Amino acid sequence: MTDSYTSSRDGDYSNGIPNGSTTSFGQPIPPATGISSVIRKKLMGYVGFANLPNQVHRKSVRKGFQFTAMVVGESGLGKSTLINTLFNTTLYPPKESLDPSAERPKTVAIESIGADIEENGVRLHLTVVDTPGFGDFVNNDDSWKPIVENIESRFDSYLEQENRVNRLKIVDNRVHACLYFIQPTGHSLKQLDIEFMRRLHTKVNLIPVIAKADTMTDEEIASFKQRILSDIEHHQIHIFEAPTYENEDEETIAEAEEIRSQIPFAIVGSNNFVATPDGRKVRGRAYPWGVVEVDNEEHCDFVKLRQMLVRTYMEELREHTNDVLYENWRTEKLVSMGVAQDSTVFKEINPAARLQEERVMHEAKLAKMEAEMKMVFQQKVQEKEAKLKQSEEELYARHKEMKEALEKQRLDLEDKKRKIETGRPITPEKNATGRRKGFLRT
Repeated sequence: MTDSYTSSRDGDYSNGIPNGSTTSFGQPIPPATGISSVIRKKLMGYVGFANLPNQVHRKSVRKGFQFTAMVVGESGLGKSTLINTLFNTTLYPPKESLDPSAERPKTVAIESIGADIEENGVRLHLTVVDTPGFGDFVNNDDSWKPIVENIESRFDSYLEQENRVNRLKIVDNRVHACLYFIQPTGHSLKQLDIEFMRRLHTKVNLIPVIAKADTMTDEEIASFKQRILSDIEHHQIHIFEAPTYENEDEETIAEAEEIRSQIPFAIVGSNNFVATPDGRKVRGRAYPWGVVEVDNEEHCDFVKLRQMLVRTYMEELREHTNDVLYENWRTEKLVSMGVAQDSTVFKEINPAARLQEERVMHEAKLAKMEAEMKMVFQQKVQEKEAKLKQSEEELYARHKEMKEALEKQRLDLEDKKRKIETGRPITPEKNATGRRKGFLRT
């Protein structure tokens, strides 16, 4: 058992890790680039977090599970029988044949059946969505539209629940798997099959199945499967395949590869128990030439289908629906509504690089403020210099004016001084002239 943590001892660090550190196996840890690494250390004793899977298991069992499966195909291909056979319960009662004169529906209907089933203390709320009427008309151009609208309405409902203030009780009614039933023609996919899968493969986990495979020989089934896969690849249709993970054992990898090799599954469904020639009671169909056993892998692929859909990859179907299909739809929905995502949100950033980036931004901000302050200071200085120059010019003009006035006054005083010194009157004597004229008259 090992523990992973980031060392905090003194020394040369890069993202919190001392350079030159080694793992518990003696391997050197390379310098951190981008995202900080961790140092693996051996625990000195039992801690207890290895019990986390058991805690998750108890919580899951207590909470229960929800699973929604959709079955799509033309009438009479055994969709209801297969669902009853898969979950070993009677979800669909036996259907009564319509009278030839009875009026048939003119559109594709969407019907849901829910049931709570329990096995070994594990509760599962199963919802099966049926599509009666699909492919039963002369013109089937838009048969897929009600199904696509139903799937998207379930996405809309889940998105609305996510946006509520109180999200404690979110009901997941999204379709986690779609079993598409293909007629056992032995030729290739019909145009309706291709169009339906092209419209839905980005919104639901598609699982193609060949219905009523007991009507074909083994060679015909193998050839038919190859043609179906060729059509799917040619039209770039994505179907659900058993995933593989790293560090898995060889048995699990071989099992996933074996399931993948059987797609599309050639199936036979039956809820009836029949007797085999050797006296065994099995689920199957009795024919004059023998018995077709539903749970016999040599007779059909029902076991592999159940193994992928229920026993092994049910949780992967739920996760792929939530993490990939729903998220892609949700992104397109929000973008179409004008909601944009900031590219920096949830971006993994090296703390040291982030600190350096913030330091550079701070220095750039300080430099900008300093430049703005210098600009303002220079502007103030220029304004002050202009005012001082204007005041200086005004003072010089006043000084010049006063100097000229004083010079004029000085010249007048000197002129008066010269007249006094020479005995001449400073100004002409008008009164004296008047007296002389008066003296002559007397």
